[in-house]
Amino acid sequence: MRRAATVLRLAGLGLLLAFLLAPQRFAPLFAPLTEGGAPPIYDQGNLAMLAVAHLATVLIACLGSTVIAVALGILVTRAGGREFLPLSRAVVNFGQTFPPIAVLALAVPLLGFGEKPTLVALLLYGLLPIFENTVVGLRTCPAAVLEAASGMGMSAGQRLVSVELPLAMPLILEGIRISLVINIGTATLGSTVAAKGLGEVIIAGLLSNNTAFVLQGGLATGLMAVLLYDAVAALERRLCRSARLE
Repeated sequence: MRRAATVLRLAGLGLLLAFLLAPQRFAPLFAPLTEGGAPPIYDQGNLAMLAVAHLATVLIACLGSTVIAVALGILVTRAGGREFLPLSRAVVNFGQTFPPIAVLALAVPLLGFGEKPTLVALLLYGLLPIFENTVVGLRTCPAAVLEAASGMGMSAGQRLVSVELPLAMPLILEGIRISLVINIGTATLGSTVAAKGLGEVIIAGLLSNNTAFVLQGGLATGLMAVLLYDAVAALERRLCRSARLE
């Protein structure tokens, strides 16, 4: 079963790379979806470069979300920061309360068109799962383990870095995984404010009534999300195995 799953992942990665690097080879598959002599493959930009830009935007936003969410999670699980939990929850819920397109609309007058408003929208949208998983992970560390760490003479900071965060890491990674998958799809909206990404292909298809373009952008985005989800899940499993061996 595991070998079959690995083969499927490699096949999916190979298919995605083949399409992005040599999309014209797939023209016969998409040609039946076009009308009036429209091009079957998106030809207004380089698909591989758009995919790289799309992924880079998502990863940068996720890095920012992770730093902020984990820092807040640590703060509210310390004795001196528990009173800030309601405020922190309100902050991280803000991104989920407002649709990303609304955040984009508010950010464009301040930051202009392009990548910046997209990064802000994705950063806010990705906070909640990482924050909640960080809080749960740190709160569920076994008391006996924490007491043993304190008994060994560890300071609060040493215990956090050496014991609590490693034990909470699988849950934190799960939150990051959810955030990444959500934002891979959400990032397509960035093309409405001139950010480079696969959303550009989808929007071009919608504007020209070219179903082939829409399908190409959607399938590439979806396959990228699945592969990224699997990659983070594999890292999570490896960390869990390492923790058990230790």
